[in-house]
Amino acid sequence: MELIEIQDLKKIYGEGEMETSALAGISLKIAKGEFVAVMGPSGSGKSTLLHILGFLDRPTSGLYFFDGKNMLDYSDEELARLRNKKMGFIFQAFNLLPRTSVLENVKLPLIYSDIALTEWNALAESAIEKVGLTHRIHHQPSQLSGGEKQRVAIARALVLNPLVIFADEPTGNLDSKSGGQVMEAIAKLHEDGHTIILITHETYTAAYAQRIIELKDGLIEKVRSVSERHRTFDHQFIK
Repeated sequence: MELIEIQDLKKIYGEGEMETSALAGISLKIAKGEFVAVMGPSGSGKSTLLHILGFLDRPTSGLYFFDGKNMLDYSDEELARLRNKKMGFIFQAFNLLPRTSVLENVKLPLIYSDIALTEWNALAESAIEKVGLTHRIHHQPSQLSGGEKQRVAIARALVLNPLVIFADEPTGNLDSKSGGQVMEAIAKLHEDGHTIILITHETYTAAYAQRIIELKDGLIEKVRSVSERHRTFDHQFIK
């Protein structure tokens, strides 16, 4: 079953001579439980597509169905609630609160949920355990490596058990070893049943996906399946 379906999606910024087309008419479907990588050069429309799929922006025209429902039927407030409940986000810059513990950082999405306060610690601790950071639970970001910071961000994205997790260049600030560990953690989330949409320019991270969508000039240039994963899972660091 499709989780995401977009039809002839367009996004135009500016007007008149200043008009810029970021998305020029994209149609695609993403199934529940699928792992998709979106690639393309700077200016290809990757970030714009992510923002629209993640309810952070609206298209200029076209249709977007999420879990069978037309997102255009929702108000901005309704989309914000849906985004918090159904979506998790992992960003290149981690976006952690600097003087706050790992536990408190992971609990942040719960503030905007309707989950009882008494359940917050258990949910956050479970998410932290899934990324192998229980031994760092009371540390602050300044005491963590780059890879550990990103794994905290993964736990935060996971804490509400979202339908889909968006990962926007999650290894962009990391060395290859740390980046590999982060991608293993994301791949494990996919194994556990989460839909993953990865925005990347790195071939080795895209190889973790089942399908790669290549954008150019706001259009889909190529779609290809990843028939053979060029990787070997090592979940030793994920307890």
